[in-house]
Amino acid sequence: MDAVVHEADEVLLGFASALRAAGLRVTSDRAQTYLIAASVVGMADERAVYWAGQATLCGSPEDLRVYDQVFADWYHSDLPESVRQAPPRVTVTQAPLEDDRDSGDADEEDADDVFRAAVSDVEVLRHRDIAELGPADRARLAALFGLLNPRPPRRSAYRRVPWHRGDLDTRATLRRTLRNSGEPVDLAWRLRRTRARRVVLLLDVSGSMGPYADSLLRLSHRFEHGWARGVVEVFTLGTRITRITAAMGLRDADRAIAAAGDTVPDWSGGTRLGETLKAFLDGWGQRGMARGAVVVLASDGWERGDATLLGEQMARLHRLAHRVVWMNPHRGLAGYQPVQQGMAAALPHVDDFVAGHSMSAFADLVEVVADA
Repeated sequence: MDAVVHEADEVLLGFASALRAAGLRVTSDRAQTYLIAASVVGMADERAVYWAGQATLCGSPEDLRVYDQVFADWYHSDLPESVRQAPPRVTVTQAPLEDDRDSGDADEEDADDVFRAAVSDVEVLRHRDIAELGPADRARLAALFGLLNPRPPRRSAYRRVPWHRGDLDTRATLRRTLRNSGEPVDLAWRLRRTRARRVVLLLDVSGSMGPYADSLLRLSHRFEHGWARGVVEVFTLGTRITRITAAMGLRDADRAIAAAGDTVPDWSGGTRLGETLKAFLDGWGQRGMARGAVVVLASDGWERGDATLLGEQMARLHRLAHRVVWMNPHRGLAGYQPVQQGMAAALPHVDDFVAGHSMSAFADLVEVVADA
């Protein structure tokens, strides 16, 4: 069973990813230790979370300066220098004056309010439309993609393997009986294995999809590195179709996106979904890539070509694929209706029509694909 990631965990793991992007060697073991330490001290205490992170995520004194800068940016924090210094090992027995106590409590409450606001701000960021984000918020959003945990859809394999339950294996049971001179023995069982089902991602990179292009590539990168190689294929659609699976295979997300940008010749151009989808089916899909696969098409549905051709190719794709998912960034916006001629032609051949405008929508898509 997959671990449940809570909102507080997303904030903490996002901070660890931001430190890694800043150059610190934050391993997965350190990040998990940070989660445990933060849960012990409590998320409400900003200073305690600061010290928990410094103790678990920093490997040398040289890391402290970078740690302070990233902590201030990520949590919108302005901890004073006295807080960043190691707390003195002195036990104070004298009670403070009433006025001092009230002032100290007020300062702590203000700091806690700021910290809780930062946690809430990350959750708000997950639900915001990506097209409305500025450069700073986009940088913060990029760190959150590491929290997505894609799971491959499964299909039954032809081969069966011995198992402690499942279907009765009559031949194996008979062989056991013959080896024991006809004496009854334990029954033999076998179970049909499952294999990861192929997932094909078709990304519209035309001008109208420009604000979402970077996030779609980061999402594809998470899919590509979530499973075994060969299970995920990634293509871009514009005025032509380009296969970028090799570029998405690079381990670093930023390098993978840069390589994809060098590979795609029609970035932010026009849209001919019908023609490019036909090229995909003729060149790859009909030959086997789309057969039995889960195909995710990310596009706003604006078609400059023939919408009738798009409908025909979508019907053809639907006959080949196990499931067709259309992710539209406008689907999650209030008042949206799929009235564009491209969407109207494609929708009859779509199994799942989902939103694709935010990190929260991407998380929902991950579950739709896993359950396909």
